Amino acid sequence: MSFFTVEAKSENSRAGLIKTSHGEIPTPVFMPVGTRASVKCMWQDELEKMDAKIILGNTYHLLIRPGHELIEQKFGSLHEFMSWERPILTDSGGFQIYSLAKLTKKSEEGVIFRSHLDGKEHRIGPLESMEIQRALGSDIVMAFDECPALPATKDELRSSMELTLRWTKKCREFRLKDHQHLFGIIQGGLHIDLRRECMERLLEMEFPGLALGGLSVGEKNEQMVEFLNDFTPTMPEDKPRYLMGVGTPLDILNGVRAGIDMFDCVLPTRNARNGQFLTHKGPLSIKKARFLDDRLPPDPECNCRVCRRYSRGYIRHLYTVGEYLAGQLITYHNLYFYLEMMREIRKSIFSNSFDEYYLNFYKNYLLNEWN
Repeated sequence: MSFFTVEAKSENSRAGLIKTSHGEIPTPVFMPVGTRASVKCMWQDELEKMDAKIILGNTYHLLIRPGHELIEQKFGSLHEFMSWERPILTDSGGFQIYSLAKLTKKSEEGVIFRSHLDGKEHRIGPLESMEIQRALGSDIVMAFDECPALPATKDELRSSMELTLRWTKKCREFRLKDHQHLFGIIQGGLHIDLRRECMERLLEMEFPGLALGGLSVGEKNEQMVEFLNDFTPTMPEDKPRYLMGVGTPLDILNGVRAGIDMFDCVLPTRNARNGQFLTHKGPLSIKKARFLDDRLPPDPECNCRVCRRYSRGYIRHLYTVGEYLAGQLITYHNLYFYLEMMREIRKSIFSNSFDEYYLNFYKNYLLNEWN
């Protein structure tokens, strides 16, 4: 069967379908992040009810606890371990080179991590990353790459890109399980020529999908948007395009407009734990005193179970007194908001009206009515 099919287009935006052994994934798709085999504050059946098609697991964190060997030997796979029958994507651990830079030592063989928990040393290189992801049994496996922080010189970015390509070649030669699909990651900062060279060399290795890494790591947002508009349309039409770790609702809209198919970000869950609702009229911080006696739902335009039942005043009370339910309610809403946005985006692409949807959403979101 074909792994990916483009079903409709509206200018550069695309609607497609990814087929895996654990189910089909309609695109554009937002993938909730389940770092430690759990999307924070969410039951798996709640994710299923809001129709999340695919979630992420984090190679580094699952190596640290409980260990990929335990998951494979005692449960068979990450799917079985966390009771999730739908597709899973696992990252490679490469992002931790960037996010945990003070705890790592890099070499040609990979990276030695000093655990953020107990200081114990672990090595992850391309082969170790593939071994871990093979054991986890995820449907989409990410090649091990280096994610350089910006700003960086072009020479530094080229050096990082070359290291990523050498690591990627080793990943490509590793034998994964039959149902697993390995994605290559395009690096090169904001330099179109480096990105194009990296992509062309990855295409020679024949990956079923390609990702854009190394964005939203220090560059200005408008630089990222300009880059996506220039580069994304040059990516292969017949492969899913994954923008890693990005982002806000407006970032996703801009990514879809450029032709991106797949997104993930911790923002909807992380911001929920800090009391922020993401709404059709912009972010709403429930901590503000103005919501003390507010009887309105968090987002009057939302039809999720939280907005149908609870008031801003009640959720603000829960948050200010430290009740766990506050984080659960805000997380539920934020993920529902993202997944519903993706369904609306997909529908607008099929009706060739994405630009109209884009402009209306942008105009309303930028009102930022609650601040």
